[in-house]
Amino acid sequence: MARKIFIAATGQNSGKTTISLSLLHLAQKRYQRVGFIKPLGPKPASLHGVSADKDAALMAQILNQEELLPYMSPVVLRPGDTMKVLDGSMDAVGMERCIREACAELEKRCDFLIIEGAGHTGVGSILGLSNARIARMLKAPVLMVAGGGVGNVVDSVHMNLALFEKEGAEVQAVLANKLIPEKRERNLDYLKRAFAGESLSVLGGFNYQPVLANPTLRRIAKILDLPLHGDDSESARIIHNVQIGAASTQRVTELLQPSSLVIVTSSRDELLVTMSFLYQMPDYRSKIVGIVIPGRHRIGKISQQILDSSGIPYMRTRMSTTAQVYQIITDDVSKLTAEDTEKLALVKELAELRIDFDALDRLFSRGN
Repeated sequence: MARKIFIAATGQNSGKTTISLSLLHLAQKRYQRVGFIKPLGPKPASLHGVSADKDAALMAQILNQEELLPYMSPVVLRPGDTMKVLDGSMDAVGMERCIREACAELEKRCDFLIIEGAGHTGVGSILGLSNARIARMLKAPVLMVAGGGVGNVVDSVHMNLALFEKEGAEVQAVLANKLIPEKRERNLDYLKRAFAGESLSVLGGFNYQPVLANPTLRRIAKILDLPLHGDDSESARIIHNVQIGAASTQRVTELLQPSSLVIVTSSRDELLVTMSFLYQMPDYRSKIVGIVIPGRHRIGKISQQILDSSGIPYMRTRMSTTAQVYQIITDDVSKLTAEDTEKLALVKELAELRIDFDALDRLFSRGN
């Protein structure tokens, strides 16, 4: 019988998928067959022509289980589907059946199965398929991923616990994630004391790692919907800083920080040329990930030749201002993709350092 863990969260962007990936990585050291399912998928994607939730598609690629994708993502919601259910033109009972059958099939094939919820606990309630309902339906004990603070974590966990208790689903543990390193032990201690009266354990997750939330060059090209020119082998580099090249060329150069994406308007030929030359120097290569060039002004012919010959990764957009580009980039919350090799390797490394899989495995053995 497969060991099952339902990964829930107190809210979006709490790190559910990163924790799921981490537990799968650690489980592979102990279990021969590990698997993943996202029962209700609100983020449609396509992998090899198969429609699936994008988190399930990611895990299928990482686990090399593309053939199991239909089971890993049994129900995918598209815009308007909830209204169709309310109108009676789409069957929520059929969705529940698909989820049950897919999970049952994966349980036959797996010794360890991660079941990842969608968003916060109540997501899917309009269909009668909230996280809490699905966890109870699949008889899976719950690991609730929360933030790394104290008061806000206690408040949000109790609010989410109410729905699990209503549905009769068992929450075994809260995992405090994105902990501030210097406050890690203190906050975990306070959280354990705060939940001392509850029948759940408190576990520690990752320390806050900005790099995991930062986008890659490939991600920026995707959200801007632009082709990436230059050295494509650098597309997986992680961007730690976004810098607007508005000051003088000398000043922009002095202000460069490690792993920066520089936004340079098309009228700044001298700055484009300088960035191109600096990119070829080892001392500056680590500082410059690439450049985004907005503006309607045409880049000079010689400047364009220097830009292309340097190999510096760049994107050219007709957006008129650097502010527009900067806003789009900074508004984006970067999510893991199968191509983010640097991030995936870091997640696995941090998982072995920060997550006590032995303790978690013992704890959840009681709920299976």
